Amino acid sequence: MKDLLQQIYGFPEQTIRVLTEDPRTMPPTRKHMEEGMRWLVEGCQQGDSLVFYFSGHGLRQRDYDYDELDGYDETICPLDFATNGMILDNDINAMIVTPLVKGVKLYPIIDSCHSGTVLDLQHVYDHKLHKWKNNSPPSGANKGTKGGLAICLSACQDDQLAVDTTESQLSSSQVFEVNDRLML
Repeated sequence: MKDLLQQIYGFPEQTIRVLTEDPRTMPPTRKHMEEGMRWLVEGCQQGDSLVFYFSGHGLRQRDYDYDELDGYDETICPLDFATNGMILDNDINAMIVTPLVKGVKLYPIIDSCHSGTVLDLQHVYDHKLHKWKNNSPPSGANKGTKGGLAICLSACQDDQLAVDTTESQLSSSQVFEVNDRLML
């Protein structure tokens, strides 16, 4: 993913943050992942294109805020999730969707189980009906941006499992966060 973003799309090295289990990078702990998500959108401004890539484990748990249509919060699992917990879709939305101002575009790519609405975006594309569905929370909570645009590509729907692969030597616990302030 890093090579693709740099070589094909021209993202500069300093605008890419990589978290992996490789000892040469920061590990994808909950703390590092949350810091990385905040870094990604920090100071974003009109014309910015942001990419968030997560390939790892995803789970779901009962929703106790009543802001999920299906009754479940979708999650991503940091390396230390057994001790420090999963990152909920509500928190991901607050960290990287809500801060998006007008003219900023976010392209999250989520390769994990139960990833369909892991960003809690207000609209979800229904492939069977070939149309966008309203995914607004029943609680009335605002899950939108501050005028920006977020378009998420997910590996599967909320109630589905994704299949792991080791093609091109990518492990299933890589997180790439990219912040490109130069591309329009």
